[in-house]
Amino acid sequence: MTRRQHFVIILILGTLSTISPFSIDMYLPGFPAIARDLHTSIAQVQLSLTAYLIGISVGQLLYGPLLDRFGRKLPLYAGLAVYVLASVGCAMATSIETLIAMRLIQALGGCVGLVAAQALVRDLFPVNQIAQIFSLLILVVAVSPMIAPTVGGYASELLGWHSIFIILAVITVLILVSSYFALPDGKPADPSLSLRPRAVLGSFLMVLKQPQFLTYALVGGIATAAPFAYLAGSSDVFINIYHTSPQEYGWIFAFLSIAVIAPTQLNRLFLKRFTSEQIIFATLLYQSVIGLIMVFGTWAGWYGQYGLITILFLFLCGQNITGPNASALSLAPFERHAGSAAALMGSFRMGIGACVSGAVSFFHNNTAIPMVSVMTACVVSSLFILLLGSQAIKHRRKRTDVDEPMAEVML
Repeated sequence: MTRRQHFVIILILGTLSTISPFSIDMYLPGFPAIARDLHTSIAQVQLSLTAYLIGISVGQLLYGPLLDRFGRKLPLYAGLAVYVLASVGCAMATSIETLIAMRLIQALGGCVGLVAAQALVRDLFPVNQIAQIFSLLILVVAVSPMIAPTVGGYASELLGWHSIFIILAVITVLILVSSYFALPDGKPADPSLSLRPRAVLGSFLMVLKQPQFLTYALVGGIATAAPFAYLAGSSDVFINIYHTSPQEYGWIFAFLSIAVIAPTQLNRLFLKRFTSEQIIFATLLYQSVIGLIMVFGTWAGWYGQYGLITILFLFLCGQNITGPNASALSLAPFERHAGSAAALMGSFRMGIGACVSGAVSFFHNNTAIPMVSVMTACVVSSLFILLLGSQAIKHRRKRTDVDEPMAEVML
């Protein structure tokens, strides 16, 4: 693989991974406009985000076996086509119920990009490079929160919130064309894999029995769900509580995304000196301390708008360090069932994200406390699971080194 091919592959895999972040981030500034236009409340509009996250969670479980059975490309094309049609449906929605339904279908199509990208990383790159490749992918994905809310804010203001979904449809068509012409096929179709429910459930059960997968999929899933609390609550906090405009909110969102981008490259440096296990533990400990300070300070009234932005920035600095390392450790034990493992991992993350965003909506009280409390609960509980899961992994390794073929990952 030449350097140019390597760059193109990373770029396409990154853009596939950005479909869902763009779908979430771009319409956040339009929440107040959507609520006014559809004669509903912000809390109801937030449920369209929850519906999207539920769709991603369920959809990934469907695509995992399909990607293993039919290869990576055909399910990818089908899912992206569904996403484009549903995006048009969102743009044409005239009620909040229709928008929520269309967002669910949109997610069921678009989530294929997440699963396919992760499975292709496992197909195309050596195991000991996976964490670094995921860091590069996240660098591409991290551009999303810098661009999407700002574009969404201006599009909502100038063209109306409906235009946001047309833009998403056009972007996805371009990604689909690029994938067709420039993305390698990855692992070929495997006709021996059955799509019968019993066989599919058996594959998932085999993956779940691997302690390393279960531990790091849960740790990564819960820890990386913290930003979904921020996504669900931030537009209400900044626009309705601090009275910023949609455009200003877009710039705040873009600024906070710097906290997500920079650590992705620090992670590549950390991996030269530390293991992924060590990096995850240190990051979660750091975020737990910052999170507790954030919750207490919000409750005590320490923070104005800029104080809250600062503490959120410090918290989010750890977000994209845990993610790639947890993903690498989750997928490392698998080759044949990499698609199913990636689907389960992604489903965990988005399912937990749906619960987290729903919790922010449920506890909505016209303050920032629900948002920051749920964010902190995510990282504290992840740290607790990591400590318990690490003991289970050590016990499994001591008991036998040959129960299941397992790649020894030196990360």
